[in-house]
Amino acid sequence: MRFKVNIKTTLGALLAQEDTDGDKKITIEDQGPKSFVLKDEEGKPYEIKGTYYLSNLLQELVLAIDSNQETTEISITNIEELPTQRISRMIREYYWNGLTRTMDEHGIQALLSDSKNETLGAESLLRVYVHYKDDVALDYYMKLKSAMPLEVIQLPKKVTPKYVKKINNKPGILALKLSEKDEEAFGEPFVVPGGRFNEMYGWDSYFESIGLLLDGRTDLATGMANNFQYEVEYYGKILNANRSYYLTRTQPPFYSSLIAEIFEKTHDKNWLKSHLQTAIKEYETVWMVTGKRLTENGLNRYLAEGIGKPPEAEEGHFHHEIGPYAKAEGMSVQEYEKQYAKDKIKNPKLDAYFVHDRSVRESGHDTSYRLEGICADLNVVELNAFLYKYETDFAEIIAQEFEDSFKIGGKEYTSAYWLQKATERKDQVNKLLWNEEKGMYFDYNFRKKEQTNFISATVFTPLWAKMCSQEQAQKVIQHALPLLKEKGGIASCTKESRGEISKERPQKQWDYPNGWAPHQMMLWRGLQHYGFHSELQELVYRWLFMITKNAVDYNGTIPEKYDVVSATHKVFAEYGNVGTEFEYITKEGFGWMNASYQLGLSLLDSTYISKLNELTTPETIFNP
Repeated sequence: MRFKVNIKTTLGALLAQEDTDGDKKITIEDQGPKSFVLKDEEGKPYEIKGTYYLSNLLQELVLAIDSNQETTEISITNIEELPTQRISRMIREYYWNGLTRTMDEHGIQALLSDSKNETLGAESLLRVYVHYKDDVALDYYMKLKSAMPLEVIQLPKKVTPKYVKKINNKPGILALKLSEKDEEAFGEPFVVPGGRFNEMYGWDSYFESIGLLLDGRTDLATGMANNFQYEVEYYGKILNANRSYYLTRTQPPFYSSLIAEIFEKTHDKNWLKSHLQTAIKEYETVWMVTGKRLTENGLNRYLAEGIGKPPEAEEGHFHHEIGPYAKAEGMSVQEYEKQYAKDKIKNPKLDAYFVHDRSVRESGHDTSYRLEGICADLNVVELNAFLYKYETDFAEIIAQEFEDSFKIGGKEYTSAYWLQKATERKDQVNKLLWNEEKGMYFDYNFRKKEQTNFISATVFTPLWAKMCSQEQAQKVIQHALPLLKEKGGIASCTKESRGEISKERPQKQWDYPNGWAPHQMMLWRGLQHYGFHSELQELVYRWLFMITKNAVDYNGTIPEKYDVVSATHKVFAEYGNVGTEFEYITKEGFGWMNASYQLGLSLLDSTYISKLNELTTPETIFNP
């Protein structure tokens, strides 16, 4: 059934009646009658009742505005679409496109309007930093300056932490890969997380690609892998994100997983060969340099370089840390922070704190009391699981696709070489990170030579990487799962590990009670690997129920993070919650949240999908 309606007239009447709080959304918090009679041009009526259906009508009307027509046909099928079908369809048809960017003439406009450029002045100037060897990019952006407000800056031959600190007051975006087709340059596409995260991030890109590959967007996943390769070749690492202040910082390593999963779709062996060479280079030069991210015990840590306070931190973020030093000097926190940034105040303890803080940000878990003040001293569970996955991925790819011999320069790599590396890592993990008595993995402080006993969702990453035995997996599920399982999925850590929260010790966004998409997705895959089907179904259902219920009640909202204890998107910790601030309709969702929804639906049994559409609570199903 379809109704032809005047778009603006219908939209105005709908908002006037139902949007009682004036936020240009229709949610359960609005106090309207929750019933709207839709009439076509002949006056034929159709009653639409309930928050979800009314918000769907609002969204359909706003999508129709883009057609530049006065009237549109509203499909009742779309209005009354089952929640899981609608959310999944919106992700597939709208959100991925809304999050796609390119660093070329056609896509750079979305970066010009970026919120991070607000400090640069009303002219909306965009600074583009270009590697000194990339003549193609330099020439391209210099020509582009005549058409839009760009400042193009060529990086020096040697980019040092001191140089990066110097340009922190001139932040800009880093060039990514430009390719040519039909004598025209185009930027390799990438998918941004959304909102203020309007650049290509490291581990976000991998998890986004899981959803992209499920949705048939191999082109976007491939574009991000090609940009990863560019970053390694030109910037020496896969960047935290392609912003100038991230030049000294990498991200959790997922490159081998990304290229393996893309190759399953494309079967392009020349592409695979090229990327395998780069992935091995990244493994050896970023992660396996002794004294940096490789520690003496053979395991790895995060260790971001850089000097001083991370410039992307929100105003006042470090006041709880800097406050006591300022008080001791009889200064305001703001003045102390300003003088410290200018090197007019020397504080070795604060210097050490910021080494750990930047390393926390390199870990992707920014921020968490698991890592606060000690990150660079830890062999963390997840990083060593990720690198074990690199080693076993390399072994499998070389054995299956390159006849067990892969040469780079004069060096030959075989599957046996990489399996030996993986075995050595697993042995050390079992020796230092595995706790047999507690049946769990813990981060290891290599300076104190002891485990931390902080229970985090990262305890499940060895299952994702297939690094543990079946017996170890059983113990982890037996001991850790009950401690971390909440109404909406897995919490980032236990409440006890997080500790008490106060004004002096504020809530961190990667801690209890919040839950995050990558933790859920890795756990789901781990449960698959080790045959825990019933646990998989329950945890996928809990996560998808939370997303679905919040989207149904709040105008399609799919944000960055959730409070999984209360199963709500209303999260108040550090930076707010990206993806909740929009008018009428979200056209992006949030990158890895979108992907987690698509992956979850692909894993969930049909009987549970039916219950999800009925919004049957997890407690009703799993705790009768």
